[in-house]
Amino acid sequence: MYRLVLYYLIFLLGVSVVLSVLRILPYDPFALLFMIGFLVAVSWLTNTIFAWAFRVPANVESVYISALILALILTPLSGYGDLWLIGWAAVLAMASKYIIAIGRKHIFNPVAFAVALTALTINGTASWWVGNLSMLPFVLVGGLLVVRKIRRFDMVFSFFFATLVTIITFTLLDRGNLLTALQNVFLYSPLLFFAFVILTEPLTAPPTRKLQTIYAVLVGFLFAPEFHIGAFYLTPELAILIGNVFAYIVSPKTKLILTLRDKLQLSPDTWEFIFTPWRKFAFAPGQYMEWTLGHKDPDTRGNRRYFTIASAPTEKQLRLGVKFYPQSSTYKQSMLEMEADDEIVAAQIAGDFTMPEDRRQRLVFIAGGIGITPYRSMLQHMLDTRQRRPITLFYSNKSAADVVYKDVLNHAQRELGVRVIYTLTDSSSVPASWQGKVGRIDEAMIRQEVPEYRNCIFYISGPNAMVDSMKAVLHHLHIPADHIKTDYFSGLA
Repeated sequence: MYRLVLYYLIFLLGVSVVLSVLRILPYDPFALLFMIGFLVAVSWLTNTIFAWAFRVPANVESVYISALILALILTPLSGYGDLWLIGWAAVLAMASKYIIAIGRKHIFNPVAFAVALTALTINGTASWWVGNLSMLPFVLVGGLLVVRKIRRFDMVFSFFFATLVTIITFTLLDRGNLLTALQNVFLYSPLLFFAFVILTEPLTAPPTRKLQTIYAVLVGFLFAPEFHIGAFYLTPELAILIGNVFAYIVSPKTKLILTLRDKLQLSPDTWEFIFTPWRKFAFAPGQYMEWTLGHKDPDTRGNRRYFTIASAPTEKQLRLGVKFYPQSSTYKQSMLEMEADDEIVAAQIAGDFTMPEDRRQRLVFIAGGIGITPYRSMLQHMLDTRQRRPITLFYSNKSAADVVYKDVLNHAQRELGVRVIYTLTDSSSVPASWQGKVGRIDEAMIRQEVPEYRNCIFYISGPNAMVDSMKAVLHHLHIPADHIKTDYFSGLA
């Protein structure tokens, strides 16, 4: 996700430079380039100092993302005197992640906090110049790609809907021109950029879909330019900061430093990492966390990843199942080189990929490859709590050697009556002793193994392509959308 957002911001700034050269935007292209470089340099230096002082891994990609967002919302340089404002904003954005934090979890969107505090301290406001008609097509196309990647369309649309309703309501109450009001906000404001980049920032947003929708509606209501209390009008940065406070109140307050206890090779390209938490913390089986691993010379994919927790809340150790590829990122290369007592930082417990409260509800789990990890957490939790549920698990792998966590799956079969159906997709590598199925999970297989499939809730976990194909299969079976829950992996190797 972070890499895509970074590329999106670079793209927008590249477009803005070209438009400035063509005199479509009223800025000096050389001054714009200088401002971008200055913001990146100040942000990197400030973040490096704070990371060293607080002894935490520096999130390199977030430095560049924050710097480039500032470049798109602070008015481009008109003279060297503006460097004070721009540099101060960069310092505040980086500092907020370390100082305005509780339990090592920062509360506010760094850029919004910096812009708001800059306005209060040196009367320097943000123009949000990215929100203009000439930039609109580029903001829209790139932003939709970002939202599609991170699967936050419901969040963004909730924000748009709340903003629209608020504009209509206040414009009619104030007897204003509704068409002009709508035109101004959708064509000449930072609405789209704000929704695609600021609103969806994961570390300061709530962890679950329901709370994210409430968050988006709240921010959308406050964002609308027509919203006011007497003569007081909110700015975009104040709207998101208020939303951040709500998100912090309803989100888990967890940031852990974990020590590696052991690592085990589960298959030719899958390893399990076992960590010892410094303190006990609560999570629901099936949820994920953001993992930060400090290492030298990280590539453009950065030093953060999202991994589903493979262990159950009832277990003392925290487990991760991680798949490695031939051309893995520097993050995964460093992860594989970890030794006992090495540390990693885990934060932001999140995710709706959890079991329903009703234990009588029939469930169908569909796993592809390393997508088995959330089910390992769920089944181990059920075993530890002696909890029985009507569950059928389909587990698809390329070859028999790729099957992992078979001990937990077999135990759940014996003790809890969970049905586990193994299938291999590479028919050329099926061993003679194989007793499972061969082929991809399809409509026929589901109909055969789960005759009562219309009464089930389906869970799908695995690579993006597999999740999308399985959703298509379930739609052909006329499974309602609210009976399909998906977990997916971003593909960051």
